[in-house]
Amino acid sequence: MNEMNTTLLTAADTNLVPVYAEIFLLIAASAILLIDMFLKEGKRNLTYVLSLLAIGGCAAFSLVDFNAGSTVYTFSGMYVSDPMSNLLKLFTYLATAMTLVYSRQYAGDRAMMSGNLGGEFYVLALFSMLGQMIMISGNSMLSLYLGLELMSLSLYALVALRRDHATSTEAAMKYFILGALASGFLLYGISMIYGATGSLDITTIGQMSAAEGANRTILVFGLVFVVAGLAFKLGAVPFHMWVPDVYQGSPTAVTLLLGGAPKLATFAMVMRILVEALPAMAFDWQQMLMVLAVLSLAFGNIVAISQTNIKRMLAYSTIAQMGFVLLAMMVGVVDGNSENAAAAYSAAMYYSITYVLTTVGSFGLIMMLARAGHEAELISDFKGLGKRSPWFAIVMTILMFSLAGVPPMVGFMAKYAVLQAVANAGMVWLAVVAVMFSLIGAYYYLRIVKTIWFDEAADTAAIHTPGDMRVVMSLNGVAIVMLGVVPGWLLAVCYTAMQATLAK
Repeated sequence: MNEMNTTLLTAADTNLVPVYAEIFLLIAASAILLIDMFLKEGKRNLTYVLSLLAIGGCAAFSLVDFNAGSTVYTFSGMYVSDPMSNLLKLFTYLATAMTLVYSRQYAGDRAMMSGNLGGEFYVLALFSMLGQMIMISGNSMLSLYLGLELMSLSLYALVALRRDHATSTEAAMKYFILGALASGFLLYGISMIYGATGSLDITTIGQMSAAEGANRTILVFGLVFVVAGLAFKLGAVPFHMWVPDVYQGSPTAVTLLLGGAPKLATFAMVMRILVEALPAMAFDWQQMLMVLAVLSLAFGNIVAISQTNIKRMLAYSTIAQMGFVLLAMMVGVVDGNSENAAAAYSAAMYYSITYVLTTVGSFGLIMMLARAGHEAELISDFKGLGKRSPWFAIVMTILMFSLAGVPPMVGFMAKYAVLQAVANAGMVWLAVVAVMFSLIGAYYYLRIVKTIWFDEAADTAAIHTPGDMRVVMSLNGVAIVMLGVVPGWLLAVCYTAMQATLAK
């Protein structure tokens, strides 16, 4: 451990500075909840603005910590502020803020029509983000689980907000029941790891699991249940069954909250538990991740081809995209050699960040086409978008090309970084398999582009969108291109942050 950059604080000397962002968000979200109670229906712009300001305040605190570049432990080592956590938090804030901007008109229209998606949408989104922040900085199995449940409970409530909608109610039940099952898997695995190591602390588990006297049999059983729980949260096959139904059944604004920022928090949890807590079990969990990755790439890309609902198609796309993240996670350590670790794990982080930015924009455009009384959920709803709104048709084309991995979009560079890490680990055959399934997946992304530009418009109604949404959507599209043309800085930031985190 680097004595110059790392500070370990005891319970008697708890430092609250690293958790200022979480404290600020908790106070802000509670205050916004109280303020919103006194606002009339349809007058919730104040809730929206206050929510964005709260996210901005969190970003200011995390940016200061990120620029400091140090690793600080507090709350008896249960919480860690390090470069990886601060970088992921900054992108979590960005994704959540973009989600709220894209969702404002959509949520406002539905709040006035049915009373759903009112101010509680913004408050639950903030509490969900608080859970994600705790997950990202958790340095104990207990704090990781508490963050996961805070995030999940908020999302369960959001999925069920349309109480009068049978599909949403069904989606909420499926998500809640399967989520509870996954939490049970995770808790059971954690209990077995605790029994084998005698600790819930990530650092201590890492030391005890590598010791000669560790009970490897119990650790392997615990690892199986933990990986199953994590795979559910990522939506990896065969723990994917909730993803398409929940994506389709939820209001599109909630689908965006589900498919965006939480992926970054889940990636951080995978890093904490597998890479930091169980490096001695790397050979075991790498084999599990390989199976999950290949199954996700195959199933997600093949099944997405037959979908006509774009939300359901993007759900299967998410399953396939998570396969790439798992590919990078499984090649960090090869035959006990960790030289490739920083490159592989930073590629996984880079892929997660760029995927989130792309998918947020994709669902944002779906909400842009929606209007009061009409959901734009079918691929056919995008017919003729090139004539109705050429600029946003270009943005959607950019986003689809990025998801497909077409250069020079950022999605291509993300896939290239992962494939390079896999090839450097000597698993060229696995890189070839990933490329083959990506080529299959390109079909359904390009089908959207064809629908946008070459099919006659089924709906000629004008597209009315708020100015803030237009600006953010435009910047979103430009960023996807620029990050692909000049990918070096973000890759370098991810690599530096990962190096510092692994060197703790």
